[in-house]
Amino acid sequence: MNAAGPVNERERILALDALRGLAVLGILAMNIQYFSQIMAAYENPTATAALTGADYWIWLAAHLLADEKFMAIFSMLYGAGVVLLTSRIAARGGRELRIFTRRSLWLLVFGLAHAYLLWSGDILVSYAVTGMAVYPFRKWEPRRLMIAGALVLAIGSGLSLMSGWSMQFWGGEAVKEMEQGMWKPSAERVEREIEAHREGWRTELPWRAADSAMQESQVLLFLTLWRAGGLMLLGMGLYKSGFLTASLKDGFYGKTAAIGLAAGIPLILYGVHRNFAAGWDFRFSLFTGSQFNYWGSLGVSAAWMSGMMLLARRAPGVARRFAAMGRMAFSNYILETLICTTIFEGYGLNLFAKVNRTEEMAVTVAVWAIVFLVSQVWMKRFYFGPLEWLWRSLTYGEREPMVRKKRELAAA
Repeated sequence: MNAAGPVNERERILALDALRGLAVLGILAMNIQYFSQIMAAYENPTATAALTGADYWIWLAAHLLADEKFMAIFSMLYGAGVVLLTSRIAARGGRELRIFTRRSLWLLVFGLAHAYLLWSGDILVSYAVTGMAVYPFRKWEPRRLMIAGALVLAIGSGLSLMSGWSMQFWGGEAVKEMEQGMWKPSAERVEREIEAHREGWRTELPWRAADSAMQESQVLLFLTLWRAGGLMLLGMGLYKSGFLTASLKDGFYGKTAAIGLAAGIPLILYGVHRNFAAGWDFRFSLFTGSQFNYWGSLGVSAAWMSGMMLLARRAPGVARRFAAMGRMAFSNYILETLICTTIFEGYGLNLFAKVNRTEEMAVTVAVWAIVFLVSQVWMKRFYFGPLEWLWRSLTYGEREPMVRKKRELAAA
């Protein structure tokens, strides 16, 4: 098989594919808030209304189990993918840097199109940029990679804490402008943002473009680059250590899950307590209050990953269902955007800012069902998801085989 050939079925790593499938479902539990509500409501759950009743418990469950957790898993998987891809290219005599750079540039193109044409919550641009930043470290040994990853994560945390501390020197107008722009917008601004989403694609475009530009500049430089970069380095180390390939003992995964939950959940809950005690005040909650989940999410992410590794070892048939979604995670990520923007934006069902968190979760479960069913049917007939096929063909500069052969279809 040459460097540009499709990955043989026997080369697939079930645990990695299954974990990616879990992540593409889990990430929607948080993204749904960005699809259906104003931008500020994603970071500040009290931006538009107080959290009460079922809405509070749904928010709390998502905050404990999904917020930052599946972004962390996706980032670690991307780091693992950097090592896996480049090592296979090298083994086949291909040019690692050339192919990986082309792959990253195409991901950047896809990400920009996604962000500016569809939805400003895009993560692909950040992954394309951050992936190139961590690429030079792919050959480090596991322990060194994990230490480096922790240090990079600490830099991101330090930048956030320093930003919060420095706010006392900003001046009242600067603080107020930032607070109203991204944390607690005025009633007038909320009305204008909602109206833009409800009126249609063209009216929403300026909001989407401004938000995307901020995500790809300030947020990328001061947060995402460090968070995603540190997690990618951790993912490289975890892949090389055998953790992400379900190569370690059941007992190790069980202990890791237990320790991760025991460390992560209380820390996140304490952060929830502190943020509510502060009234979700911008000066505390954005920079300092967010750090409890920043670090606590790592423990919960470890528990999710360990659980999927155990599933791949003990129930491979079930894991293969998740793996079908994971093998077309890129396509499913965009599919979730297409479905949710059609539901919430003005050019679709126009439900933006008209649903509560309980109703958001109902939509999430429905989209999960669609993604699951589409993936099972698609992967029985094709080697790749449609966007995975396009991305791979553009990366290698030649048309990849797509449709499975008749004997493979019969076996499926």
